[in-house]
Amino acid sequence: MSHHERYTDAEIRQVLDETKSVAMVGASANPARPSFLVLKYLLSKGYRVFPVNPGLAGKEILGQTVHASLADIPEPVDMVDIFRNSEAALGVTKEALALTPKPKVVWMQLSVRNDEAARLAEAEGVTVIMNRCPKIEYGRLSGEIGWTGVNSRTLSSKRPALRSGFQHRGLRKE
Repeated sequence: MSHHERYTDAEIRQVLDETKSVAMVGASANPARPSFLVLKYLLSKGYRVFPVNPGLAGKEILGQTVHASLADIPEPVDMVDIFRNSEAALGVTKEALALTPKPKVVWMQLSVRNDEAARLAEAEGVTVIMNRCPKIEYGRLSGEIGWTGVNSRTLSSKRPALRSGFQHRGLRKE
């Protein structure tokens, strides 16, 4: 079993804490796409996000200029977030490793895994996270997302009681 089957919370937290800028390869301007939602979320958490999508180069997504390639980003990035399929992840990783300076992290989104890309990146000292979403991990580790979807700030092994209508807010039906 590879060390990419599981990541400790400490590993994920360190990556998210130390990352300040993210190149998002495969960013979409479509608000229904997961990459759009993750881009919006990371911006809201204070990350600098550089969308990369050759088909949208020069346009803007959420006020951020879209770049045609990683090499077109005008400053170094800490992390490359890959929103492409597993086969494309190898090429994107090679592009990332050609940057000077190299990113500290190559992050492959949920369902994206490429062991050859991981080996190449790790051989050059780059941390690799695969088959995870930074939005989900950030939410989970920050306590924003609990097992019930939101954080109730209460630890319990009991399932939350279902409430009918608006009675739990003091708005009673008459």
